[in-house]
Amino acid sequence: MSAKTNEADRLERYELVVAAVATQCAFSLAKAKSMCPTVQPLFVTRVVGQLERDGYLVREGLKTRPTFRWVRDRAEFSPRHWIESKVFTNRITRAPLSDRPRERLLAEGPAALRIADLLAILVRSGRPGESAVQAGQRLAARYSDRIIELAAAGRGELKAISPAVADTAYCQIMAGIELGRRIERAAHETKAQGSLRIRSSADALAYCEEAFRRLADEGRQEEFRLVCLDTKHQVRSVHLISVGLLNESLVAPREVFRPAIRDAAAAVILVHNHPSGDPTPSPEDLSVTRRLEQVAQTIGIKLLDHIIVARQGCVSIREFERR
Repeated sequence: MSAKTNEADRLERYELVVAAVATQCAFSLAKAKSMCPTVQPLFVTRVVGQLERDGYLVREGLKTRPTFRWVRDRAEFSPRHWIESKVFTNRITRAPLSDRPRERLLAEGPAALRIADLLAILVRSGRPGESAVQAGQRLAARYSDRIIELAAAGRGELKAISPAVADTAYCQIMAGIELGRRIERAAHETKAQGSLRIRSSADALAYCEEAFRRLADEGRQEEFRLVCLDTKHQVRSVHLISVGLLNESLVAPREVFRPAIRDAAAAVILVHNHPSGDPTPSPEDLSVTRRLEQVAQTIGIKLLDHIIVARQGCVSIREFERR
């Protein structure tokens, strides 16, 4: 059976039920079902429930045998408009191909789409009365001039904007945002590596400020990382060594320098973040740095610097100790 045939059938059943109950000031479910003998009882129950949820009917009497009464003047109720809102849900498939976000993305590429179109694709499917396209338009209108805030929006906040943003759609939107963040971070790290030669603390600071910007701004825990440099002092690789409050037990020399030895690094930069936002080195930071510098000298790898990154800036421990 085609979609059009299904919709015509549903439209007819809605019209039968609504026309029957609209003649009654108050009625029970049993009465409504008896007035619609050609319609399945479960469908009658569903239509009455929808009228109740939309505020046209109020439930009275016993919970097991309720009576339904019209709340609003029935003259103000437009059966045709209400029925069409339930049967015809403004699905994307009704739109011309040129107006469908997914088809446009395939034909023109993602850069050609508006924010509303991209959000519609992430929402993916609508709800009765609201298509994915409409949901994308609502979200884009709310966040049009502050799109960055969308990443921090909660499920309830987005669902209040559009009922189409249920848990699945919310997860898809957040996953899309996070994937974009990670791609951007990878691009920044690649760009920062490039052909840059890091020969001084000033160079190390400039590199870390760019390469670890997200860690500085968004890191919730301390992360200790190792940047390996080749013989030309170009960045060869970056390794995550540990996550947690920096102390000598978390940064055991063998764990720190194992990647450097494996990568045949000529020099290394130590990097960790301060989630507090203050990049000022702690006594523990200084102690760990001195210990690792001694090990670096022993194994013949130059420890160029230890950089602390944070929201309020970056600090070179080597420069800090020279003050």
